[in-house]
Amino acid sequence: MSGDSNTSDFWEANYRQGPRAWEIAGPTPVFERLAVSGEFAPGRMIVPGAGLGDDARLFARHGFQVTAVDFAPTAARAMHARQDPTAPIIILQADWFALPTVLTGVFDYVLENVFVGAIDPSRRVAYAGVVAELLSSGGRFIGLLGPIGAPPGGPPFAVRPDDIIDLLVARGLSLLHREFPPDSVPWRQGKEELVVMAKWNYDSTSPTTMSRSLSSSKGEPS
Repeated sequence: MSGDSNTSDFWEANYRQGPRAWEIAGPTPVFERLAVSGEFAPGRMIVPGAGLGDDARLFARHGFQVTAVDFAPTAARAMHARQDPTAPIIILQADWFALPTVLTGVFDYVLENVFVGAIDPSRRVAYAGVVAELLSSGGRFIGLLGPIGAPPGGPPFAVRPDDIIDLLVARGLSLLHREFPPDSVPWRQGKEELVVMAKWNYDSTSPTTMSRSLSSSKGEPS
């Protein structure tokens, strides 16, 4: 894709051109597993680069209060059109890097999938800062980080999960769990890593317990 990926016009043009390579025609299988795992109590969740909103609606159906953010007007309209009246989501057509300050510290979860690979790598420091600002104390970052080993150029831009983890650790988050999920869609197998992190005073019974439970369902040991 050519153009300035920092602009809403860039992403709007991609939505208007038709099917997008990053879409899988439904919720992400890894997130479907997590949503029913019992490891993540329903709470307030925000989803950057939510696209058509499949993952946002998935978690809303499991009792989460979900805010879905996307830069592109067409994506926002599509999410409105796909609203589930039994489990509605809040839809924000907005720039992730210019969200209202009223959202600071509001969310229990940030759900990441493909967005960090879509933004210019020069903005990843700022991305981590927004994650940390949005999370409440004890909140969690749940991210599928990729594409790992993507060719030069982008978007999508290659992602090294260790780099994103380091940026978040520098902003007060702690790593709880990571795995190469076996339930990634086939063309992403080995090219994305599931990472779960918590902000500051995470007070679950035990991070180790959570990691073992996630791994025992389908993932690799932490």
